[in-house]
Amino acid sequence: MPWRATRMTESRSAFIVECRNLSFGYGERTILDDIDLTIPRGKVTALMGASGGGKTTMLRLIGGQVRAQKGELLFNGTDVGQLDREGLFAVRRRMGMLFQFGALFTDLSVFDNVAFPLREHTDLSERLIRDIVLMKLDAVGLRGARDLMPSEVSGGMSRRVALARAIALDPDLIMYDEPFSGLDPISLGTAARLIRQLNDTLGITSVVVSHEIPETFHIADQVIVLANGKVAAQGTPQEVRESKDPLVYQFVNALSDGPVRFHYPGPTVEQDFGGVAT
Repeated sequence: MPWRATRMTESRSAFIVECRNLSFGYGERTILDDIDLTIPRGKVTALMGASGGGKTTMLRLIGGQVRAQKGELLFNGTDVGQLDREGLFAVRRRMGMLFQFGALFTDLSVFDNVAFPLREHTDLSERLIRDIVLMKLDAVGLRGARDLMPSEVSGGMSRRVALARAIALDPDLIMYDEPFSGLDPISLGTAARLIRQLNDTLGITSVVVSHEIPETFHIADQVIVLANGKVAAQGTPQEVRESKDPLVYQFVNALSDGPVRFHYPGPTVEQDFGGVAT
């Protein structure tokens, strides 16, 4: 199979991902309810919101791990939910995924982790694979760590190795699931800079799921806030900061109380303690 020969005929619209009247849920629990959103091509889009709001579910829908129960999810103009197994695999080869904790193969070296998708999905020679792997590792500052095992690198370095692996096949879209979780300030800043830098240098599109507001707002071109199954806000970081929606305001300003209540619903204090003798 020639290098990148799996490209499909596509409509080069301004949006790489489009959701139209999309709904999804687990059993009777609705996660996404008749939403419309777009992810612009070549930009960094942040998916944010409270835990359980559907952010990671949206990544799974884009990647075809789950299918929408209603509506459409278009990737490069193709409805992912309507693809057969072969078509889904072809689409996924054009996506890169960075999992929350890297998800490296523990019994493979740094080099072999990055080489894995190239060996699985192309017929390139080992010499060419070597050159590509070293270029990808150099892009994330880890060319010198090629011979290390995952157990020998830090958490921040592990994420960078995983990022090199995610860009190995030169994808159109990279999805990041909590890329800043658990990182120290130096590693966090490095990860944020790499996401922005690689997006611009490679001309790709990035979707970042994160709760780290300062770092995410700093690198994002667009922010989408999901809440209660709906799109609560969509716009530039500044537009989202200025949103008058109470839940968006609570989220952006990290307030402990608001539409998302501090106290779990239950009997009032008077009901619990009012009749207790002193």
